[in-house]
Amino acid sequence: MSLEEKPRLIVFDVEGVLLPQNRFIFEVGKTLGVITFFKFVFWGLLYETGFITLESAFRHIFGELKDVNFDILTNAFNKIPAAPYLQNLFSQLKTRNCKIALISSGVPSVLVKKLGNSVGADYVYGVEVEQKDGKLTGVIGGDAITKNGKLKILREILNRENLLFSDCIVVADDRNNRCIFLPGMLRIGFNPDFIIRIKADRVVNGKLSGILPIIDGKPRKRHFPSVNDLVREDIHAAGFFVPILASMIGTLAVIISIIAIAVVYAVSELARLEGRTVPLISAITRRAASQSELYGFAAAPLYFAFGIVITLLLFPSPVSGAAVAMFCLGDSAASLFGGLISTSLPFNKGKTWEGSLAGFVFAFLGGAFFLPPHLALAGAAIAMAVEVLPLPINDNVLVPVITGAALTLLVSIV
Repeated sequence: MSLEEKPRLIVFDVEGVLLPQNRFIFEVGKTLGVITFFKFVFWGLLYETGFITLESAFRHIFGELKDVNFDILTNAFNKIPAAPYLQNLFSQLKTRNCKIALISSGVPSVLVKKLGNSVGADYVYGVEVEQKDGKLTGVIGGDAITKNGKLKILREILNRENLLFSDCIVVADDRNNRCIFLPGMLRIGFNPDFIIRIKADRVVNGKLSGILPIIDGKPRKRHFPSVNDLVREDIHAAGFFVPILASMIGTLAVIISIIAIAVVYAVSELARLEGRTVPLISAITRRAASQSELYGFAAAPLYFAFGIVITLLLFPSPVSGAAVAMFCLGDSAASLFGGLISTSLPFNKGKTWEGSLAGFVFAFLGGAFFLPPHLALAGAAIAMAVEVLPLPINDNVLVPVITGAALTLLVSIV
């Protein structure tokens, strides 16, 4: 490949892109005990639900770390498994005449610099933490945590490199980066939340190396499901049998069983993050998880379980059964068929027309097992409409609940 004379700047969000989302705070909180851990979770939830800003959340979190030795943060950071292919990926970016910047709003700058040095980043920014005699004072600062601070950092880098926004590529996963997702640059969402999914020019799910063809300007290529994809979606589709089982042994028994399995799974994931395994469950997780999920807590199965449980609780049979069936079969089909042609939806770059069509067909088939065809048809359309929209609530919860509510209303009218 011929190199461009003018370099490009690639900006990476750190947490959720280069490191597992929230893993650093998880490791620090776990080290300091249960009470501190749940305080971290509390402030994180307030941010995720929009009640406080990210800056406020981290000021509270680091305030809890007053008088803690900085070595504890270093040791926690060292436990985080950075993706082993990062060095190779960054090396390939260098061959494309790219300057690389890492910007973190949640990890101390000295630790981000450690990561940056290992992968050859040109610019590194993180949270500036105040220390006294090797202990944290609880005071933090720096542009990376302030509102629009990342944009200020980006402007400084571009000025230093004599580059324009059009020479810039941003790879990010969450809404904290929307201030640098600007028109004129190439915006890549990596396993993004709903805001970044809306604003992104292209979306990459799974492997971070998927950004390379986009950077090279290559058109989206069709792809076939991997073994992990097949295992994961087979498990997802198997949820179709849950309402059938509920009709045989009772809804309450099924709900209790799902909750018990979810608890065991959560314990298994926590053990996996510690390098331990739980027989059978850990093996299934390794075969079903995507590459990015392997480095963090894979929460999707918990949302999946919660979505089914709440649907069974809220809606009567056969509506609940139809909603669960449409969700399980439709979502699985959409994922498996979604890359065969790869024509993305204009309002949600992470979804494709062929995936949505396949999801609709299989959702209808699943719903028709429980309801008359005309209701199954309407329910399938509703389920897929919710599935393709970039919404703030996890679709493993939203799709079955909204489908169940809509079908309940339709049944009462008809």
